[in-house]
Amino acid sequence: MLRDLFSIGNDKISDIDLGKIPEHVAIIMDGNGRWAKARGKARTFGHQVGAETLKTIVKVASCVGVKVITAYAFSTENWKRPSSEVDFLMDLLGRYLTNEIEEFNKNGVQLRFIGSRKGLPTWILRKMDYAVAVTERNTGIILNLAINYGGRNEILHAAKTIAAEVAAGQLNVDNIDTNIFEEHLYTKGLPVPDLLIRPGGDMRISNFLLWQIAYTEIWTTDIYWPDFTQEHFIEAIKAYQCRERRFGGL
Repeated sequence: MLRDLFSIGNDKISDIDLGKIPEHVAIIMDGNGRWAKARGKARTFGHQVGAETLKTIVKVASCVGVKVITAYAFSTENWKRPSSEVDFLMDLLGRYLTNEIEEFNKNGVQLRFIGSRKGLPTWILRKMDYAVAVTERNTGIILNLAINYGGRNEILHAAKTIAAEVAAGQLNVDNIDTNIFEEHLYTKGLPVPDLLIRPGGDMRISNFLLWQIAYTEIWTTDIYWPDFTQEHFIEAIKAYQCRERRFGGL
């Protein structure tokens, strides 16, 4: 099996229920800057190592049968950070999209993006569009990167779009339901997350997928994202499989 390519011991995966793998896993990749600072390094070094961590986790997720990974890469609030750090993050994203395309195609990874395109550099938008185009026929795991993303902004964007369609006579107010609303979210066509993983020790959702995670199982750890390993990911999957998901029922 593909998972044999990874250094996860059989004792780590033998008790995973492959029939109960979360279809969609969302990840808040937190702690990069704190991880670097603790090692006397610049925050940017943490972001660079964190990008490598994401590559590893996408691979192991694909191997155990996860269909979608949505990773919080750059939030609408991240623009408040020093311009030098923002510039580095944009450059890092650009290099990631350039250097990993061949690997994405080799492993059948389909790349998608959610978030607002407003304010993103033109050269980044071109790389994003190219990455989507050259991986769109891949049939493996979907890597859904949240870039310039904010949950409140997404909901507001959906509401405005629906309001405009009502005003134009394209949509009847009485027909608006949760399905219609979800068709206007950035995540249209994707299942809602089954599991949200938050490294870094914080206990908040940080404006991430506010609509979509209404009944998502949440798993947290004090481990900073650059130190997050495939073993930690398997631990999160095991914890998820022990949960009883009632969705408000009995």
